[in-house]
Amino acid sequence: DEFLWYRRTIDGTRKSGERLLLNFGAVDFRTQVFVNGREVTDVPHEGGQLPFTLDISDFVSGSTNELVVCVWDPTEDFVNSRGKQCFRPGGCFYTRVSGIWQTVWLERVPATYIEGYRVTTDIDAGTVTFQFDVKSPTFAKPEVDVTVAGLRGRTEDGALTLKMPADFELWSPDSPHLYDFTATCGSDRMSGYFGMRKFEKRTDRNGILRFFLNNEPIFLLGTLDQGWWPDGLYTAPTDEALRFDIQKTKDFGFNMIRKHIKVEPSRWFYHCDQIGMMVWQDMPSFAGNNLNKWGIHNYGEGTDFPATPMAKANYYKEWGEIIAQVRKFPCVVMWVPFNEAWGQFDTKAVVDFTRAQDPTRLINMSSGGSWEPDCGDIMDNHHYPYPAMYLWETKMANVVGEYGGIGLPLEGHLWQPDRNWGYVQYKSGDEVLDEYSRFADHLILLVRQGVCGAVYTQTTDVEGEVNGLMTYDRKVVKMNEKKLNEINTKVIKSMPVK
Repeated sequence: DEFLWYRRTIDGTRKSGERLLLNFGAVDFRTQVFVNGREVTDVPHEGGQLPFTLDISDFVSGSTNELVVCVWDPTEDFVNSRGKQCFRPGGCFYTRVSGIWQTVWLERVPATYIEGYRVTTDIDAGTVTFQFDVKSPTFAKPEVDVTVAGLRGRTEDGALTLKMPADFELWSPDSPHLYDFTATCGSDRMSGYFGMRKFEKRTDRNGILRFFLNNEPIFLLGTLDQGWWPDGLYTAPTDEALRFDIQKTKDFGFNMIRKHIKVEPSRWFYHCDQIGMMVWQDMPSFAGNNLNKWGIHNYGEGTDFPATPMAKANYYKEWGEIIAQVRKFPCVVMWVPFNEAWGQFDTKAVVDFTRAQDPTRLINMSSGGSWEPDCGDIMDNHHYPYPAMYLWETKMANVVGEYGGIGLPLEGHLWQPDRNWGYVQYKSGDEVLDEYSRFADHLILLVRQGVCGAVYTQTTDVEGEVNGLMTYDRKVVKMNEKKLNEINTKVIKSMPVK
C-alpha cells in the first residue's frame, strides 16, 4: 500500500529512423517505468514538480505494448519538495497529492531532434539570443536554423544572436506582445515564442530602489496563488480553468502573481505570457520551520533548518531543474528560493546558486524571513492582516511579500462547512471590500516610503482557508469586481513615475 500502479497499452509503431518518446508532465514523487516487462528507468526519476522524457524506442514493437508506471510518494517522510502537502491537512496546509498529476503523451521524433531551448532578450541592444539542446546519434553539435520576425539565422556552437527590427514591440502587462519563432534541425521542426522585456531594480529620482520594467518604474501588485483545486488538488480540471484564475487576477487589477511553493504546468506560464501577468516563482519547500528559528525582525535572527546532506543535494537538484524548465517564459521576473524559513539553509550559497542558474532575473532570498545582509535583491516582509514592514533596506528593493487574508466563508462553497479560517473574518462582500480598501490606503503610504511590490493573500479559498478573492470552486467573486479593480489601479499608480 506504499505504491501507486498504472497500466495501459500503447501504440509503438513509427517510421524507419524515428524515435518514440514518452513524456510525463509531472509525477509526484519517485517514478519507475516499465514497457513490455522491461524497466526503462534504470534509475527511478525523482522530483514531483517537473516534466521528464524517456526514449522507449528500444522497448516497443508493433501496435500493442504494455506500459506500467510505479510511483512512490513519501510526502513528509523524505527530503523531496512537497510544498503545502500534508498528512494532516489544516490551516495553511492541504491534502497531499500523489502520482501522475499532469499530462502524459507519446511523441514521434527523428533520430536527430531538438530537446529544448532557452531565449535571452536584450531590449537595449535590440537582440535575441537562442540556445538549443539537440539530441543526435550522428552529430556532436548539430546546427539549428531559426526564423523569427522575418529574420533567419543558423546557430554556431549551439547559440544564435539575432538583431531584431528597429521597431520591435515590448512585452508588458499592458501590452503582452509575443514573438513566435520556428527552429529546424535536419527533418525536425519545432515552434516557440519569446517576449522582448527587461526587469530590474534601479534607483528612482529620489534615490529609492524601485522595480523597472522596460526601463520604466512599475509597482508590482499581486496575489498569493496556491494553485489548488477542489476536484483535483494539484491538477486543474481543464486548460480553460488554468487560464481562468490568471485572467480573473488580471480583471481584478493585479499585474503579478506569486506562485506559492508549487510549480505549474507549462501551459499556466504560457497563459501568463499571453495575458500579461508577471510571476514570482517560489521553490516548493521540503520541510517546515519547526526545527529552526524563523527570524522576522532583524538580520541573522533566524537559524538554519538542520538539513541533511541528502536534503541539500535534492534541493539543489530540484531547484536547478525548476529554473531550467521555467526560465524560458518571459512572465517570470523573480525567483524565491525560501519562504518563511521553511527548510531554509545556507541562504547565501543558495542565492549564489540561483544567480548562477539564471543571472537575468531578481532573487528574493527568503520571502518573509529569515534574512541575511547583502544577500539577493529583495527585502521581503510578511505582515497580517494589514501591510507593514519590519525591516527596511537601502541596498535592496523593499516588498510586502504577504498581507491581507480577509476571510469570508460562503455557505454552499466550503470545503469544510464546520471548520474554516482566515486571518480576519467578515460576514459580507461589502465588509470585505471596505477592509481591503483600508489595507490599500496603508499600502499607498508604504509605496510613498519606498515599498515597490506587494502580495495579497490570496487568489482563491483553499480547503479550510476562506481568505480568497474567489471561492474554492471559483463560482463566486467575493467583492465587487469593478471596485476592486479601481482600488488596485489606484495602488499601482501611487508610485512615482520617474
